[in-house]
Amino acid sequence: MRYPASEKLEIICLVEGSHLPTKRTLDKLGIPRTTFYRWYDRYLSGGPEALEDRSPKPSRVWNRIPEPVREKIKDLALKESDLSPRELAVQFTDTEKYFVSEASVYRILKSYDLITSPAYVVVSAADEFRDKTTRPNQLWQTDFTYLKVIGWGWFYLSTILDDFSRYIIAWKLCTTMKTGDVTDTLDLALQASGCDQATVLHKPRLLSDNGASYISGELTDWLEDQQIDHVRGAPYHPQTQVKIERWHQMRQTFS
Repeated sequence: MRYPASEKLEIICLVEGSHLPTKRTLDKLGIPRTTFYRWYDRYLSGGPEALEDRSPKPSRVWNRIPEPVREKIKDLALKESDLSPRELAVQFTDTEKYFVSEASVYRILKSYDLITSPAYVVVSAADEFRDKTTRPNQLWQTDFTYLKVIGWGWFYLSTILDDFSRYIIAWKLCTTMKTGDVTDTLDLALQASGCDQATVLHKPRLLSDNGASYISGELTDWLEDQQIDHVRGAPYHPQTQVKIERWHQMRQTFS
């Protein structure tokens, strides 16, 4: 319960004029001793005016960038209008010997209304693939995940997942994430699915991310020899490899 300054002063006067001990007087009034003595200390040092409630908010945020520095950042942004907030942060730190982050520069410029809207239209990703798989061995997803084995070190799990059935066709535990590890796992998948022996109209397409082992020329040549088309996901697309990534997350959770 909050008391106005006038009631706090009245309580202090009652305690000072009471013939009872301070503890018993405060118990009858229902005022905790720590609260009373906090009021009393403020009253003795500052008088009745000090009993007014103080603002719970600090008068100054401890890590707020000083106003003269904010002005310098604004002046630099106006002078170097072609620089991004990241570039401005780096240049300001180099020239003024005062570190500011990219996020701080962005917030300062936004407060001065110096952040303009982008001149392009952001294309939102679709909720689902337009061309969905309709049968097994039509599209395979592949990816690496890493596992730490206590006493042995880091290992990398290379996995091939069928997009339609979500069945794990093949997997291989590797010590590296090189192209040879990818082709070895694909060899296992071709053998397990029978696609290396059966005559098929189209080999499964391969969907991967843009990791170094997946964009290598060595893998491109190998896939051409196997007549396998390769599709690489677009960055930031929510549907890129969600099925195999979820499977890898489950394996890490239960491992």
